[in-house]
Amino acid sequence: MPEIMSLLGCVSQCVGSATLRQLGRVIDALLSMSGRVTMRGLSRWAGKGGSYRTVQRLFTTSVNWCQLNWLLIRHHLLDADEVVLMSGDHVVVTKAGKQTYGLDRFFSSLAGKAVPGLCFLTLSLLSVKRRTSSPVVIEQVTKVSDAAAHAKPAKKAGGRRGRPPGSKNRNRREVAISPALRFIQEHIQRLLQQIGDAFKVAYFIFDGELGHNDAMQMVRQVGLHLVSKLRYNSALYLPYAGPYAGRGPHRKYGQRLN
Repeated sequence: MPEIMSLLGCVSQCVGSATLRQLGRVIDALLSMSGRVTMRGLSRWAGKGGSYRTVQRLFTTSVNWCQLNWLLIRHHLLDADEVVLMSGDHVVVTKAGKQTYGLDRFFSSLAGKAVPGLCFLTLSLLSVKRRTSSPVVIEQVTKVSDAAAHAKPAKKAGGRRGRPPGSKNRNRREVAISPALRFIQEHIQRLLQQIGDAFKVAYFIFDGELGHNDAMQMVRQVGLHLVSKLRYNSALYLPYAGPYAGRGPHRKYGQRLN
């Protein structure tokens, strides 16, 4: 217990002394207990000063977990000369029932199908020197319930098929960010503000879910570069550098990347 409290000393600036003591009791119980972790089990393993009521008080306390995680990682897991990358992923936890907030069907890569449960967005900091990942932000993802967000645009009466006459080419850098991408962008900005000038983060790593142009522009808007696998329904071309054919519009796309 004294060793745990000494490690938690760096987070005293974001939590009160009572919350710090409660947190130390819960961490001690988590490291000691076996089997399923429940509030009742934590109170039984926490010992003196870690009653069930104490565990309840901790879980009802509003804590800035992003700041708390960052302080622990900054003081104990990262060096001053670290090269730090940011990564993200969606984590799906199966859950039965009907009353849990955010309960829905989400695609699980482990199961290979959509399963009932809860989904969380996790943002981590990767240490290139230590080759370790440290989660900082964990936020629950809920599906957009507004039907208007998924409604298809109404067709114009009497309009012809194809491109409207007089329309201009769309700038690929000016995209309409979807609510799902906006959710990821807001938490990336939140984490960058928390890091501040302590480290210079230049790259954001995600899986193939963000391997398309809209996601790349979303990441570029926060000043990062995207490292991802190209999505199955996306295409990437090199700029055309050949001669002009002498007729028609100038070519923009060169060889397609495999």
